[in-house]
Amino acid sequence: MAKKLYVSNSTESSRMFKNDFLESLTKIHYSIPLIFWIPVICYFVYKAYVNGEMTAGNVALYFFYGLAFWTLAEYILHRWIFHFEPRSNFGKRIHFIFHGIHHDYPKDRLRLVMPLSASIPMAAIIYGIFSIFFTEYTLAGFFAGFLLGYLIYDESHYAMHHANFKSGLFKRIKDHHMLHHYADPERGFGVSSGIWDVIFGSGFQKKEKAKKKQKT
Repeated sequence: MAKKLYVSNSTESSRMFKNDFLESLTKIHYSIPLIFWIPVICYFVYKAYVNGEMTAGNVALYFFYGLAFWTLAEYILHRWIFHFEPRSNFGKRIHFIFHGIHHDYPKDRLRLVMPLSASIPMAAIIYGIFSIFFTEYTLAGFFAGFLLGYLIYDESHYAMHHANFKSGLFKRIKDHHMLHHYADPERGFGVSSGIWDVIFGSGFQKKEKAKKKQKT
């Protein structure tokens, strides 16, 4: 049985740092990731196609691989990294900063997409790991797709909390994510896609979905 957690319905949030500069690094408008990462994605596509002299078909293939792989990475990060709760006070503090505060204040508009202060270092680390397995130019194509997957996740996450979908695919994705927040935070880890919840058996039962539908 999932433990009962505090969830605020306020659009405000809790202050994370006493220092104003550090506090500012934790907040971001949803448009900033698009402005920053879309040129980066274009650069990697250009690098693969022009500098690497890859065919358009091969660039598209690796791009698709990266996009598909993101869905698994998203699930792994959310389930086993963001939801890992350390026992030490310092570990609990880090967990709260990275994800706990979002579950306490899910309607906070400035903490629904990942700030660049976190996404840039994380992307650099992941790029370094991927470089072990790919050549320079195939990695460029792959990483461009991976970054697009991340952007879709980030912007979808914002939409799940602030857009009012009436029907269709996005309504089902939103319902899935709202169950994660308000019914059982130990299930439903997919945000932009629920496919890995199905594969790993961490989705919601039909009864839970029916209850959610009755409330909406």
